[in-house]
Amino acid sequence: MKTYLLQRIAIALLTLFGMSIVIFGLLRLAPGDIVDILFAAAGYVDVKQKQAILKELGMDRPYWVQYLEWLWQIVTGDLGKSYRYELPAWELIKPLLPVTLELAGLAIVISVLLGVPTGVISAVRQDSGLDYVLRLLSLAGLSMPSFWLAMVIILGCVAWFGWIPPMTYVGPRENLRLHALQFLLPALAVGYRSSALIMRITRSALLEVLREDYIRTAEAKGQTTRVVVWRHALRNAMLPVVTVIGIEFAFMIGGLVVTETVFNLPGVARFLVEAIQWRDYPMVQNLVMFIAIVVILSNLAVDLLYGVLDPRVRYGD
Repeated sequence: MKTYLLQRIAIALLTLFGMSIVIFGLLRLAPGDIVDILFAAAGYVDVKQKQAILKELGMDRPYWVQYLEWLWQIVTGDLGKSYRYELPAWELIKPLLPVTLELAGLAIVISVLLGVPTGVISAVRQDSGLDYVLRLLSLAGLSMPSFWLAMVIILGCVAWFGWIPPMTYVGPRENLRLHALQFLLPALAVGYRSSALIMRITRSALLEVLREDYIRTAEAKGQTTRVVVWRHALRNAMLPVVTVIGIEFAFMIGGLVVTETVFNLPGVARFLVEAIQWRDYPMVQNLVMFIAIVVILSNLAVDLLYGVLDPRVRYGD
């Protein structure tokens, strides 16, 4: 187990190193930088002033020097300074992280609570009327973009209840009830789509397991359907489901751009788009690296859960 964990950590670090090169290179390949944007907005270009700003921001140095400096900043915990706001990047990123993590965490909990039970019911009641209804609902969830569903939820609240969710971020210490309600609606919109995918994966995996010989043996011994399904079959069918859950959570961290915009939530995904528009290199680089770290940690957590869920999975020491 220790050997496997060390190997995975080494692979993760190597992956992050490769990601850092890709992130840094793609940003520099994009046309224009923040200085060009500033002068374009002003409507004139003063070459001397432009060179002075480039030097002040450290953008006149060779790319390899800028890259090594960024790596050193990551290692030392100093994430640099935002070009646009002229503030330390960590001061700007720190309040964004809890918002996105809370929204993604709540959405994945809702998706699991909806997706796994409906997937089990659909598999157990295969080809019944209830199975067709649940499959139709899951297909609708996969077809509807979460941001569109979010706007429908807002319009529905206005039309049916004459109430609109708070469009200004409310912290949990200010008003816990409003804060929970403010996150519940977008989490439902995002979680419904993910629950549709989890439901279909759960149904497919469980149907395969229910055809196994040991399931028929358990039924022949007189065990109830509930015990056979929930204690024996579902546990052996959970590996692909856990994989999808980990992938969906990682996807949510970087894929909540429009949902955060619709509900006016100050999260990482929304701020990342603004940073890209302004070519704010320190902010973009660090935010994308944060998303990459979440993806890698999610995959590692899923791999470690395999051994917990399935005793047949063993890691070499």
